Amino acid sequence: MEETDAATKAVWAGEPKQAPHGATVMPVFHGVTYAYEDLDEWRAVALGEQAGHIYSRNTNPGVAVFEGKMAALEGAEAATSFSTGMAAISNTLFTFLSPGDRVVSIRDTYGGTNKLFIEFLPRFGIEAVLCDTGDHEAIEAEVARGCRMLYLETPTNPTLKVLDIARLAKAAQAAGVMVVVDNTFATPINQNPLALGADLVLHSATKFLGGHSDAMGGVVCGPSDLIRQLFHFREINGASLDAMSAFLLTRGVRTLALRVERQNQTAQVVAEYLRAHPKVAAVYYPGLPDHPGHEIARAQMKGFGGVLSFDLAGGFDAMAGMLKRLKLAHRAASLGSVGTLAGPPATTSHVELSAEERARAGIPEGLLRYSVGIESADDLIADLEQALA
Repeated sequence: MEETDAATKAVWAGEPKQAPHGATVMPVFHGVTYAYEDLDEWRAVALGEQAGHIYSRNTNPGVAVFEGKMAALEGAEAATSFSTGMAAISNTLFTFLSPGDRVVSIRDTYGGTNKLFIEFLPRFGIEAVLCDTGDHEAIEAEVARGCRMLYLETPTNPTLKVLDIARLAKAAQAAGVMVVVDNTFATPINQNPLALGADLVLHSATKFLGGHSDAMGGVVCGPSDLIRQLFHFREINGASLDAMSAFLLTRGVRTLALRVERQNQTAQVVAEYLRAHPKVAAVYYPGLPDHPGHEIARAQMKGFGGVLSFDLAGGFDAMAGMLKRLKLAHRAASLGSVGTLAGPPATTSHVELSAEERARAGIPEGLLRYSVGIESADDLIADLEQALA
């Protein structure tokens, strides 16, 4: 039976027809290596001519289940996983970019990604051109000038800017340019970049996919030929997803649709509440009709996501005082968990950048990123009310 709905795929896709000993949940395979009695079979598996596992740095039965789920959810031919989201991003860049190449991206990428563009890639003779995030014409012009890759993130972290994936992918295709999209904020429940023309889609699985703040990982989905190249780079460089993390991430993905649907609803209610509050200067959430990317988000997303950010009228000091008074939020980095997480980019998403670099990226020092969990929306608003008071 072919699963069609994302909620059904999240539960059943990638699962073996029968797990060992008839288990209803794939067990954790902590074994590092796999034994073969027959030398010909061993060789065939090692060469990729026959299905099987040789060494867990390369492949692992439990890791394969997670990858199968993600490929199905993103509508991809294949997927390969990594130890962290940044491993997925850096391996993708270094697999497909070489000295002399040019990559076009935006200023508003996640802080670690931005560091790759401004600090690490130039050391290897790779030029990174960062365009103003909302300027689609400038991005198209840079792509037309020639590049190897167009790297996008939408919605962006932490100011929730939205890019028109289909429009930019069309421009990239006309120029023969690979398109990579970071889909971490949206999740495959809300957005499927491959269906909009992207070549590869990646996630920090640590966030919404795992959903419980207890496992780290990354994943990239796309055509088999590109994933094969990426897998080869990863298996040699060694940024492999470990067995226990794969088990926990797979467990998280099974409830992904339920959690994201709840978080979409709650974030919308919270964003509308904050927009009407006299002490809030600005709210950044694509579900708000006055958000600059609202119409694009409506066209390419099924939901607007569980993360928003906002500025207080009193700036950094007001934000710091309000953050201290929150009771229903972990003051911590990361996002996408069952519990609400809140923190300023200066200590979370863009801690690697200086205050000047954050300012150039359009990130105010008083900005607060707020990732809603699955708590009651009424309780979260009551908590925000007392903290703002």
